[in-house]
Amino acid sequence: MLPALASACPGLLNHRYSSLQGKPVNLCDFAGRPILVVNTASKCGYTPQFEKLEALHRRYQGRGLVVLGFPSNDFNQELATNQEIAQFCKLTYFVEFPMIEKGSVTGPGANAFFKQLAAATGVAPRWNFHKYLIAPDGKTVHSFGTRVEPDSREVMSRLLPMLK
Repeated sequence: MLPALASACPGLLNHRYSSLQGKPVNLCDFAGRPILVVNTASKCGYTPQFEKLEALHRRYQGRGLVVLGFPSNDFNQELATNQEIAQFCKLTYFVEFPMIEKGSVTGPGANAFFKQLAAATGVAPRWNFHKYLIAPDGKTVHSFGTRVEPDSREVMSRLLPMLK
């Protein structure tokens, strides 16, 4: 039975992380669903995008959408600890979508998932709040720059057809 489960998980999603709260997060659990992946930072001019990300999460999670935040200090605008990040996101933007522990998303130290996302799209994050939309097939990936709002026509035209 395990080999069947392993083959059901697309290679792009075959990663395990810990949440900001230290709980395990297996990206394979999100296979077959659209996933909006965002590298976040608590002290950035684009931080208000958390509000729109959470609104998408609340509105479309019942139709399959997964919003995943990956806090990073690659651009020197993230708080020091996972606990501080979690508290900031919860108290300031009421974030309930999954947030992965702080790590690197660009350059040689980037986590393996972000290296694969960059390879799949040809675009690595150049700033905070870069977005990747992974189709339910686990292979098709769309990249959206920092300035593209999470609820923009550009994102929504790709996302809506993927929802149940």
